[in-house]
Amino acid sequence: QVQLVESGGGLVQAGGSLRLSCAAAGRTFSMYAMGWFRPAPGKEREFVAAITWSGGSTFYANSVKGRFTISRDNARNTGYLQMNSLRHEDTAVYYCAATTTVTVTMTTDYKYWGQGTQVTVSS
Repeated sequence: QVQLVESGGGLVQAGGSLRLSCAAAGRTFSMYAMGWFRPAPGKEREFVAAITWSGGSTFYANSVKGRFTISRDNARNTGYLQMNSLRHEDTAVYYCAATTTVTVTMTTDYKYWGQGTQVTVSS
């Protein structure tokens, strides 16, 4: 069992930056790959970014590539999503999730989810 708690959301102007954190408790965080998701029209949640358990590989949705950076600090049991050049369309609740599967870009890959943190980008 892994408990995930997101933080760092808030209100920011377009073009600004935010850093989201995902704190993990329970089983060893370093055993899990971690992903970030957000709701999207026609979908429950869409993939934003993911990082493997070691941090050696990262994956991004095309819509955020070059603007968002995912990272992790296994010693602190925490994952991060640095969001730069934010756009109004990035407004959403952002959820972090953890998985032991090899595939990491689908919501169905993930067993553990946080409660989400709201990001609002004003235009």
